[in-house]
Amino acid sequence: MKLMPVSFQGKSPSSIEGTDALLNRWRVITVTLLVIGYAGYYLCRSDLSVVMPLLTAELGAKGIAPDVAKIKLGTIASLGVFAYAVGKFPAGWLADFLGGRRSFLFGMGGAALFTVLFGLAGGIPLFTFAWMCNRLIQSTGWAGMVKITSRWFSYSSYGTVMGIVSLSYLFGDAASREFMSLLIRAGLGWRGVFFAAAATLGALLILNIILLKETPQRIGRPEPPTNPGNLFGDDGKKTEPESVGSLLKTFGASRVFWLVCLLSCGLTILRETFNLWTPTYFTESVGLTVADAAQKSALFPLFGGISVILAGVLSDRFGAGGRAAIILYGMLLSSLVLLGLAFGSFGESPMTPVALVALVAFLVIGPYSYLAGAIALDFGGKMGSGTASGLIDCAGYLGGVLAGSSFAGVSVRWGWRGGFTCLAAIALLSSAAAYFYLRSLLARSGAGDSKNQV
Repeated sequence: MKLMPVSFQGKSPSSIEGTDALLNRWRVITVTLLVIGYAGYYLCRSDLSVVMPLLTAELGAKGIAPDVAKIKLGTIASLGVFAYAVGKFPAGWLADFLGGRRSFLFGMGGAALFTVLFGLAGGIPLFTFAWMCNRLIQSTGWAGMVKITSRWFSYSSYGTVMGIVSLSYLFGDAASREFMSLLIRAGLGWRGVFFAAAATLGALLILNIILLKETPQRIGRPEPPTNPGNLFGDDGKKTEPESVGSLLKTFGASRVFWLVCLLSCGLTILRETFNLWTPTYFTESVGLTVADAAQKSALFPLFGGISVILAGVLSDRFGAGGRAAIILYGMLLSSLVLLGLAFGSFGESPMTPVALVALVAFLVIGPYSYLAGAIALDFGGKMGSGTASGLIDCAGYLGGVLAGSSFAGVSVRWGWRGGFTCLAAIALLSSAAAYFYLRSLLARSGAGDSKNQV
């Protein structure tokens, strides 16, 4: 299997992006705002995972058995993921029609509001309502970022730029967990953690309202070219679609797009499971304290961040076929590591399972970042990038619902060994989808299509 560097019609990526100092300065500002803004989303998303042991203890004090409390909280998390998945469908085309900036800012404000409501809640029903509304509104954020990226950057740099933007949910997640672990060490209860998260996100919202711009046209500069191999052809250069139906018809008719949706389902299950249950696994099985578990859980997004930068740079060199190959090998290797977590004997040392969790992140998160990022931009161009991202993420998070109560049920009945074995099987099934995706791309390339063709 030979993966050749992408041809950009005789131009280097740097020449396509240009050397305009003002434009490049605003590109840096835009990416920085997107990264820190979406990182703030994770203060109001990872907070439930971090305080899960504290919430379990509080419910236990009210007479709810630990295993029952674990399943109840897992159910809340699953319903939140379901709301997030449902929200992804309209969020994508809303970003295409209304603009990425509005979608991005709306998600930030809503997340802060409902995080405060969760902190004020006193029981399972209101916890559930607040968490579902929080995740539903947060669904607008990522599609908004993808839409903004499609208007600020050339297709020659999609992989690298989306790799940097993806740091928002990786290093941002890691920093959020570290920040919340410090709050817990300082003696804050879970409610204090939620209020602090909402206040910080509110401050980031104000910063983005002041500085974030929808398009380089706002500073008097033209928009860069989109991928000529997008599913809409020349129409992909337009910034607003004719109708929702035209978008859905085009994406629905693409077999390769459906393969990417299947991949999103599998990889999102893996990512969401580790995001939610890593602190609990570290406390129950590895023997760490709640604060130490929160801190060590930050290694998952941290190593994931290293992975997305490396994967993004490589994908700009090798194009769509290279992305598919990286996804395939990542899934195959991660299945082996997951089996190691399931059946390994770690003795008294907690560092081995912690290191294996970090290795899973390195193998999974780089490939995951392609799906609703660079690949969505390749599929949708400027016209449909938000919808492509929303549909891919919608498919992923519908699968991610299983990361909550379903995984909790498996781990309660068969222990962590059974849970990691199930995740290994999901990784293997995802590698099969990645194989067929790669075959489709190589067949198109062999038929004479552009290497940028999706």
